[in-house]
Amino acid sequence: MGLERVRFLIVDDNSHMIGIVKTILRGFGAVHVFEAKDATDAFFRLKNDAIDICVVDYQMDVLDGVEFVQMVRNSSDSPNRYVPIIMLTAHSERTRVTNARDAGVNEFCAKPVTATELHRKIAAIVNHPRPFIKTTTYFGPDRRRRKDPQYKGPERRQSGQVS
Repeated sequence: MGLERVRFLIVDDNSHMIGIVKTILRGFGAVHVFEAKDATDAFFRLKNDAIDICVVDYQMDVLDGVEFVQMVRNSSDSPNRYVPIIMLTAHSERTRVTNARDAGVNEFCAKPVTATELHRKIAAIVNHPRPFIKTTTYFGPDRRRRKDPQYKGPERRQSGQVS
């Protein structure tokens, strides 16, 4: 996968972690890697740089990663509501994964992040993008990872209704 044209934004308040992720991305051939130390700076970067993929830490001061994702997905002045977002966290308990998913992240990676795992998440975003869904309470990538032909519940979408 050639990533020399992909423009990444790393959002983390830890300079050491930014360095690790940047090194991994450069190892994949990424040339355009931007960084932001907080959600406000990251939102500014999204407005002023054509970012293709964001890699965001969950735990940050002021606004955390989930709040940043919600701002990107739902704010009226968001420059790119559809930008793919990979969430990183050292604490990957189910509630955090669910909160990130429900905010609209595309992929989730547990720290310590490995090159193999990050590459797998980037490949999923590039090679198998999920359609975006808009409901009254959610905007983001389709949260369903698999089709369950057995499910007959009230929330079942008819084919062709995914927007």
